[in-house]
Amino acid sequence: MTGTEKAQDVQQWISPLLRLCRTAGELILWHYNAPEAHAFEAKGDESPLTRADLASHAELQAGLHALAPDLPILSEESIPADIAQRRQWQRYWLVDPLDGTKEFLARTGEFTINIALIDNNRPVLGMLYLPLERVAYVGIPGLLAQRYSDAGDGTWSTSALATRSLPTGQPMLVLASRRHSGSHLQACLQWLAEHWGPVTRCNMGSALKFSQMAHGQGDFYPRFSPCCEWDTAAGQAVLEAAGGCVLGLDGAPLRYNCRDSLYSPPFYAIGDSAHPLWQQLLHAGWE
Repeated sequence: MTGTEKAQDVQQWISPLLRLCRTAGELILWHYNAPEAHAFEAKGDESPLTRADLASHAELQAGLHALAPDLPILSEESIPADIAQRRQWQRYWLVDPLDGTKEFLARTGEFTINIALIDNNRPVLGMLYLPLERVAYVGIPGLLAQRYSDAGDGTWSTSALATRSLPTGQPMLVLASRRHSGSHLQACLQWLAEHWGPVTRCNMGSALKFSQMAHGQGDFYPRFSPCCEWDTAAGQAVLEAAGGCVLGLDGAPLRYNCRDSLYSPPFYAIGDSAHPLWQQLLHAGWE
């Protein structure tokens, strides 16, 4: 099967995934509006775990298994698979049932459901679902990049996604984590100011940054602080499909299930991937 044929084969999963995300999103919103919405427990890495995380996880786990019984599922809230076992996976689902739990608790509204299909260490399908907006950003690199809006009657309205060109003579819009900064990010922003010009920084939580860039509402998202593979895979597929890229500091696209750890390396998410500025930045080095 050629790459195009594989992409077309993956496309059949969009409709059932939209329905699944809608259902999981409704569960998240029920908890978001419940009196105990602020309740959580701390996981081993001190990150919060809410009832909404667990409810969404259970719904997605069951739905994905029903959709593709033979595909493994790696979710943030699942029991981690043995390293040797998961290294044998050629194709699997990579899921964050509630990306942006801290934003959920802070009631900023900046949280998403992330679903990616990984094939040979690359994300070949990504879906970012925004429960509060009832909107999904979907990407199949090389085939499709679309925004789906829930019409409320069981149907979805669609519009194409595309990244924007860097706005010559205008400020670059840099998207950054709301809760993570650090010296590397500050040095990167300073480099951009010196080599591009004015930079406007917009902080936001979760994988929303990928969806904003795929929608032409951001130029660059540098990430130096820790995050995990389920935080980036779906967004990478969506951004690549829309014309952007997500590169490690070595200049290569991020790959998945290649390391013992499930932490993603530092990366640059780029909208206008053909612009020569990014090659200069890659050679500048911030490690």
